[in-house]
Amino acid sequence: MFEANKYTDYLYFHGFAVETAEALAEYTHKLIREELNIHKNDAKDMKKLLGQGYQGSRYSFGYPACPHLEDQTKIFNLIHPERIGISLSESFQLHPEQSTTAIIVHHSQAKYFNVS
Repeated sequence: MFEANKYTDYLYFHGFAVETAEALAEYTHKLIREELNIHKNDAKDMKKLLGQGYQGSRYSFGYPACPHLEDQTKIFNLIHPERIGISLSESFQLHPEQSTTAIIVHHSQAKYFNVS
């Protein structure tokens, strides 16, 4: 779409793909909480749930908790995502761009920002 100068279509598709990847990552995190039987503690109210109203955190590379993108090589060495077509650029960016990696921690005190 981009190469065909269909920029509006490209931007809509790109946004949809990025949001879908994030939604699938959050859904997978929910499934893991269910497998660990800690999902019963999830907030019932959607606003509270979206405000991290659940036990644990999903930390993605490039954000404050995991600032070093090059650490993604460790995940690649463990799970070999190239088997499903995901690769890392020389600057450690994921390709396709709509991919995501994370470390999931389910300790009861694991939060994005644990400020008292």
